[in-house]
Amino acid sequence: MPIESLNLEAISVATNLYRSAQKLRVKMETEVLSSYQLSWTAFSILYDLWVWGRLETRKLAELSGISTATASNVIKTLEKKNFCVKSADPRDRRHVYAEITPEGKAAIEELYPAFHKGETMLIKGMTKEEQNTLIELLRKVNDNLHKP
Repeated sequence: MPIESLNLEAISVATNLYRSAQKLRVKMETEVLSSYQLSWTAFSILYDLWVWGRLETRKLAELSGISTATASNVIKTLEKKNFCVKSADPRDRRHVYAEITPEGKAAIEELYPAFHKGETMLIKGMTKEEQNTLIELLRKVNDNLHKP
């Protein structure tokens, strides 16, 4: 395939998104999440339980962009830390829910300010207008990834 036929802008967007996401993930895992021995994925699930409350494991997997099997394993790890508990729906045991524990809530409330500091670092030097434009563009990218 000749290089002239490639969409170099698409390559640049994909490469920059990937590199930025990886840098953010490594930075947060190293500087913030490691003190609680949490991976990015474990934090994501714990965060969703903190924000949304009791959720079905399938929904947690969807929100984190992972398989239900991976979500189940991560939830087991969070359970071992006493950060969440699982329960089956008594009417249909195929539906399993997770819920944050007081210990999980205390942990996320302690670590989230440092995590949020990392989030705000992402937009340093951007005007509100630039931030909103970036939000709109990232939403378009996300929408494009969900189209066939």
